[in-house]
Amino acid sequence: MRCPNCGNNDDKVIESRTLGEGEIIRRRRECLQCGYRFTSHEKIEEKPFMVVKRDGRRQPFDRSKLEKGIERALEKRPVATEMIEIIVSEIEDQAFMQGRISREITTSELGELVLKRLNSVDKVAYIRFASVYKHFENLDEFIKEVNKLGGANNE
Repeated sequence: MRCPNCGNNDDKVIESRTLGEGEIIRRRRECLQCGYRFTSHEKIEEKPFMVVKRDGRRQPFDRSKLEKGIERALEKRPVATEMIEIIVSEIEDQAFMQGRISREITTSELGELVLKRLNSVDKVAYIRFASVYKHFENLDEFIKEVNKLGGANNE
């Protein structure tokens, strides 16, 4: 570690202490050239969880984007705000578990997780989300998706 006083790279660690529930190590150091004492902090650098878009671009996972899409699908539906928060957290957890090794998930995998969860909560929200996510080209595709749910009998 470079001494902030003289710029020398030789130092010794005098004391180490963990901070932040073991996620950070604070070290007191002493420069071997000038004797100046200084503090350094070490922290694990984690690779961010990424979402792979349809065109191959990668973006960091953004919980607020997921939440907005789900809120939009559930807009004016009889689902409590707390339930939306639970749904978002469950989908986020599932996404992280599904992509835990590669630290990434595709938008199609993420969309399927959302559809699966919305299907069990509210059929109208499911169709709203599916209509945006699946990019229906015509009315027939939309009708097929509704029929998969069992038509008008489910909600």
